[in-house]
Amino acid sequence: MLSDLELRDNGIPIYVQLREQILAAVGRGALRPGAQLPTMRQVAVALKIDLNTVQRAYAELERDGILITMRGRGSFVADAPPSRPRRAEARDFAARVAAEAKAQGIALEELADALKKLAART
Repeated sequence: MLSDLELRDNGIPIYVQLREQILAAVGRGALRPGAQLPTMRQVAVALKIDLNTVQRAYAELERDGILITMRGRGSFVADAPPSRPRRAEARDFAARVAAEAKAQGIALEELADALKKLAART
């Protein structure tokens, strides 16, 4: 998993990039429920970033119910996604994706078309 993480100098905070990449790996099934993540220290050393940055990303994922941290054992992907009202969550997620798309020079119309095509496949 460490080799898949990539940080960019695009104005998006490092902890947000890290959180979103882990979340994406869970979403696409690269990290399955019960899978153990690298330690926070391993991530910090591999990416040459501050340990507090990794701790913040992991803490947010744990708060959102994506990860479970067991003292002395590590951090693991949660067995089931959290059950919360999805409409507000979808709106917040869309805003984050739109901001990242704009930062990468992707027009929102192009992004919307790509999402429609993905939705048609499932």
